[in-house]
Amino acid sequence: MALALRALAWTLGDSDRAYRLLALTGLSPEDLRSRASEPAVLAATLCFLENHEPDLIACAKAIGAAPADLIAARRCLETR
Repeated sequence: MALALRALAWTLGDSDRAYRLLALTGLSPEDLRSRASEPAVLAATLCFLENHEPDLIACAKAIGAAPADLIAARRCLETR
């Protein structure tokens, strides 16, 4: 879950990327504030990154993880 939280923080660090996340997931800023640690929200964030490989790779590099680690984390979160 910590890896996914770091990925979420990285995603929200860029306003254009953050707006895309909100638009594509249907989440609101209020949802993110109140539900950021929920497995479903974190899985949605990782799925968002997976669907745009340049972001997935950039995020993984920025947080010191492999892209495959982010994908594995999403799978794990989806089973919770």
